[in-house]
Amino acid sequence: MHNIICKATAIAIIGTSSSIDAFTPIAQTNIPITRAANTFQSLPSSNYHQHSTQLYGAADDDAQDNEIERLKRQAAKLRAEAASLEADKAKQLAEAAEKAFNKFDVNSDGEVSLSELKMGLEKELKTEISEKRVTELMKIFDTSGDGALQLDEFVTVDRFRNQLEALAREEKRLAAEAEQEKKRQEQEVLLAEAKLEFLNEKEPTMSDKALSVLPYLFPLMDGLQYGRFLLSSDDAGANPFVVILAVLYSLYRSIPFSGFVAFFALNILSGNPSINRLVRYNMQQAIYLDIALFFPSLLIGLGGLISSGAGLTVPPGVGEVFSDVMFGTLLLTLAYCAVSSFLGKEPDSIPLISQAVKDRMPSMDMLEGGTLDNEGRFIPKMPERREEDDKSDEDKK
Repeated sequence: MHNIICKATAIAIIGTSSSIDAFTPIAQTNIPITRAANTFQSLPSSNYHQHSTQLYGAADDDAQDNEIERLKRQAAKLRAEAASLEADKAKQLAEAAEKAFNKFDVNSDGEVSLSELKMGLEKELKTEISEKRVTELMKIFDTSGDGALQLDEFVTVDRFRNQLEALAREEKRLAAEAEQEKKRQEQEVLLAEAKLEFLNEKEPTMSDKALSVLPYLFPLMDGLQYGRFLLSSDDAGANPFVVILAVLYSLYRSIPFSGFVAFFALNILSGNPSINRLVRYNMQQAIYLDIALFFPSLLIGLGGLISSGAGLTVPPGVGEVFSDVMFGTLLLTLAYCAVSSFLGKEPDSIPLISQAVKDRMPSMDMLEGGTLDNEGRFIPKMPERREEDDKSDEDKK
């Protein structure tokens, strides 16, 4: 039974194969299959993938070039549309300008004069315009410079309105700046007057001139020691000048510590800026002259010590001559200071001393940075504050 089934199955398979071969020609089945097989067998796998990649790359490049061309065409189209719009707008503006020109050109002479421009703008804008403003407009738009506007120079009323508004804004800005500058100058004048009032550097009055001489009594009293030989002579008592000096010296010495009192009084008063500059200057110079008198005394003392230590005897006439010369020099110096002060001029020609006094005198430059209080009085900046401001300015740099 098993053998019969196997034989039947084999016969069925052979029959099926025969029927397929009977209906399929050999030329249509075997040859194409053989060529295709041979073709794919003849190409290596790497060359096959490379060929496929090149085909896809070429397709991408063609697509990109097509997209660029499309964008270029769109850009050219947009530019053409923009140019067309600009041309239409320019045409409309030209027509509006020509229409306004014909309205403004009242006498139809082909140009708009200054008076016609003023009259036309006032009518269109319904406001009065000054002759100055219309002249400024004419200067702006009159490119030919003939004092009138031709059609090619004329613009629309809106352009005129905008320009007028711009001129008005500029005028307001200039007016505001001028007002600020005026206030600044007024403030500077007030500040300068307050400084001058605070630091009295005005021309000295007659009372100031007379008062400025008195400080020189201080070095004169301390310098009388050098004039003891001249003032103690026999005929000195008949000299009224010597008598006056004797009286003043007695009063001066009657005050305890008169030298220290005079020194501190002059030093404090010379620092008062409300006192006239000439008076303050002479106070300072009197202090310096009095200090200078100490050095000749020091030289005399050192000379005596050296001569005694060396066993030398100094002739009495040497010390007397030295004292007389010193006293005479002092008198000449004080006379120069007194005469110069009476003339209203600072005695600033004393070597070394006058320059030292000038360096100590406050000036207007030292008052920079001060302010005014509510009553208009000058308030100087404190030195510490000035140093802080200078340091902050340096840090900013």
